[in-house]
Amino acid sequence: MSSEANVQLLKEAYRQWNDSRGASVDYWFDKVIGPQIKFDSIPRGAEPVPFAKRYDDRTALRGYFDGLLADWSMQYYTMNEYVAQGDTVVALGECAWTNKKTKKVAKTPKVDFWRFKDGKAVEFHEYFDTACVYGATIP
Repeated sequence: MSSEANVQLLKEAYRQWNDSRGASVDYWFDKVIGPQIKFDSIPRGAEPVPFAKRYDDRTALRGYFDGLLADWSMQYYTMNEYVAQGDTVVALGECAWTNKKTKKVAKTPKVDFWRFKDGKAVEFHEYFDTACVYGATIP
């Protein structure tokens, strides 16, 4: 697939993610995530977001989404800039999530790095304000 096709795939996935407030996990697995993916999140499993860690297995990656949606409610997730070159796409935006226990909102810039092979994501790295997220978990 071309760089533009990868961008369009992500735009639709992020649109559904935002519009469904996180209920479109199956879409990500059906349309975006490849059979083999290297997935990494900046907290690397540190408390209080143990689900935000490295995954090298597509099946285990469901744990990321299960943990995220169990502890947080999405307010919005807006990616408004995409930079693509070859098989790589970087998406830039902002998101806000409410911690279900503390009711505090974590609003943070968001940067997602994607690498594609044959139209499916094979690598992902996410970057966000971890201090903001951690702060929202403190009662």
